[in-house]
Amino acid sequence: MTISPQERLADVAAAAVEVAAESAAAGTYTKGVGRALSAVVAKVGARITVDAELRGFSSGWQEAVAALTAEPPAPAAHAPVFRMPARPAARTPGRPLP
Repeated sequence: MTISPQERLADVAAAAVEVAAESAAAGTYTKGVGRALSAVVAKVGARITVDAELRGFSSGWQEAVAALTAEPPAPAAHAPVFRMPARPAARTPGRPLP
């Protein structure tokens, strides 16, 4: 079972909140602890985003290559063909319109 990027980030944020709560309960929570925990969540979030983008690019690239190398679909049998009316001759410069 794979964990989605959102679930990974939610787990990291929950762990940071848990550490902050334990730090506060112990009386050791400071601005520095808050900044450090925020930095951890931001760094992990950035890595998760880059990983997700690379995975998306890679799978999209694989789909594109597969589409290019796939056998073209067989033409439909007895498909109707409609003839287009002939296009009128192009106007010659200097020649009056009919």
